[in-house]
Amino acid sequence: MVPPGDIGSLPLWVGVLGLLGVALAIFHYAFYIRVVKLVLQGRGVARFDQPLVRLKGALLISLGQQKVLQRVKYGDYAGIGHAIIFWGFLTFMLSYGIFIFVASVKREFPEWLLTETGVRVYSSYLDILSAVLLVVLVWAFVRRWVVKPSRLRFDLTRHSDALIIVLLITGLMVSTLLTHAFWVTQGGEGPEADVYIGKALGEMFSDWGIGESAATTLHEVFWWSHLAIILIFTVYIPFTKHMHMFAAPVNAFFRSLEPKGALELMDLENTEKFGAGRVQDFTWKQLLDGYACAVCGRCSDACPANLTGKQLSPMHIVEGIKDHMVAIGHQGDRDPEHVEPSPLLEGRLGESSIWDCLNCGACVEECPVTVEHIPTIMDMRRYLVLEESKVPESAMNALLSLEQRGHPWRGTQYSRTDWAEGLEVPTLADKPDAEVLFWVGCTPALEQRSQAIARSMAKVLKAAKVDFAILGDEETCTGDPARRMGNEYLFQILAQQNIDTMNSYNVSKVVTTCPHCFNTMKNEYPQLGGNFEVLHYSQFVDQLINQGRIKPLKMMDVTMAYHDSCFLGRHNGVYDEPRNVAKAIPGLKLVEMGSRCRERGFCCGAGGGHMWIEESQGERVNHARTDQFLDTEADTVGVSCPFCVQMMTEGIQSKGLDSEKEAKDVLEILADSLDL
Repeated sequence: MVPPGDIGSLPLWVGVLGLLGVALAIFHYAFYIRVVKLVLQGRGVARFDQPLVRLKGALLISLGQQKVLQRVKYGDYAGIGHAIIFWGFLTFMLSYGIFIFVASVKREFPEWLLTETGVRVYSSYLDILSAVLLVVLVWAFVRRWVVKPSRLRFDLTRHSDALIIVLLITGLMVSTLLTHAFWVTQGGEGPEADVYIGKALGEMFSDWGIGESAATTLHEVFWWSHLAIILIFTVYIPFTKHMHMFAAPVNAFFRSLEPKGALELMDLENTEKFGAGRVQDFTWKQLLDGYACAVCGRCSDACPANLTGKQLSPMHIVEGIKDHMVAIGHQGDRDPEHVEPSPLLEGRLGESSIWDCLNCGACVEECPVTVEHIPTIMDMRRYLVLEESKVPESAMNALLSLEQRGHPWRGTQYSRTDWAEGLEVPTLADKPDAEVLFWVGCTPALEQRSQAIARSMAKVLKAAKVDFAILGDEETCTGDPARRMGNEYLFQILAQQNIDTMNSYNVSKVVTTCPHCFNTMKNEYPQLGGNFEVLHYSQFVDQLINQGRIKPLKMMDVTMAYHDSCFLGRHNGVYDEPRNVAKAIPGLKLVEMGSRCRERGFCCGAGGGHMWIEESQGERVNHARTDQFLDTEADTVGVSCPFCVQMMTEGIQSKGLDSEKEAKDVLEILADSLDL
């Protein structure tokens, strides 16, 4: 874009750089007041380790648009459009420095820097890119405001900000083409007169009779219009959701490198507040999440609670915290007794939305800018439980049972070893040198339907001649339900008790049938000094099959749709092993749950303590998942989690199909195939 002449007696560079200085001053002031100052109110959190790992990931996520494009393989092509606009934005940002700001001071700079050929190539690229971006922008407009796909149905995704930004970018592209065109029309020469679309338009305008004087004026008008839009964009960004263009790369750098399934350990003795109910209670990373959020709707569109009519919308949670923070302004020095002028919970955010969360991780998996919704929601849940003593009645019953009995199953008539009757399963007390500790878990030990899973595991271990034992009555709940229901204090008591017990027996290897126990012991016990090799049964049994230690022989006439447990799959990346076990069973036909499998799996409805917390409203999550299973026309839904067995069994019963369909753990089918 060749700069116009001076502004009367005022040199061009004075006007251009003067306006740029004003715009940048406004931007930086707003950026500090509305972003930096507010974010730094948050609690400290260590996110400066492994800088090279962080940088590599941030580059892939931001410049490479890694997570933006992850939905393309599922037929959602919006990511491609966003990536084109983003890469176009970077290209134009570079061009502004070369062709506008520096060239307004020294007109020869572009050719000095790039050579004449380089200017011709770059200008032609910008010319074509402008047209491509105009097509993408029209498609984006039609998609958002005419087609209206499900993830753009939310009020936030239909905010006027998005329309204004589309119009501003459109203005930039149109003014780019017309500036080139009228440079050609006025008789301009040089490499920037050789662009394709601009040259064709310029020649067309000449044919229409637009003279050199008029073309010169129009060239100046569109050049200055282009600059004006750039400056308006600069000033506008700190006040809109498009702050994510700057915040998202920073957010990606400071993303958590801890295991996905691990919640932060709370220092119960030294913390100012239990959980988060005010701005200053959140970490600065949690506050930064609100600015990084692109308001794309992906998280809420993937959230099982939201999709079944609950109040929870992960996008509204992070945006609500940010909007609340901006509305009340900076709250002064840190003060644990400070009361904010308006409440966050039951003010900006509803408490029921905090309890709706299943901790399934679908929101985090889908987010293209590494927003970490679950820790934020869980800190608010901790606040409600530990500071406000606000707990749903059904959750309170489970927590009381955990305190009094060491398990959440209130009213169970079974002991922790009844399931093993007749199987001659040793305990560590009897066999302290056992190679493997089979961690049974509360549900397989104490819930009648799930006891079959524990029995199947014991049979498989015996068939493989594994040297194993159980803790028996010395086993207590891992603490997962307590932690996920917000009672961090109770979690740490239960966890420490188990860690001490296992350390007293010098346990080194643990195998469990429950993904929740697996996740807690593998990812969260190390926070308290419990360092063990922890395997889910699917990993361990897959190894046994590969080693030839067990070989399923009996044909099983089963068509099985496999359901991924959230705490096994998304939180721990265990997808192939349970499928490998299923494929090793002769006669079993394995099918997937449509597109709702693996990373995009749909929660059974039991996560986040919801095995015991009643759902607040809308359709039951397990009923929605059951419908997805029924769509596969398989006769069995296969799972690798006792919670999932119960939820899917109830879902099938609710449809009146329990005589035709069933839910079974893959382990049960394997044990039957071994014909034990």
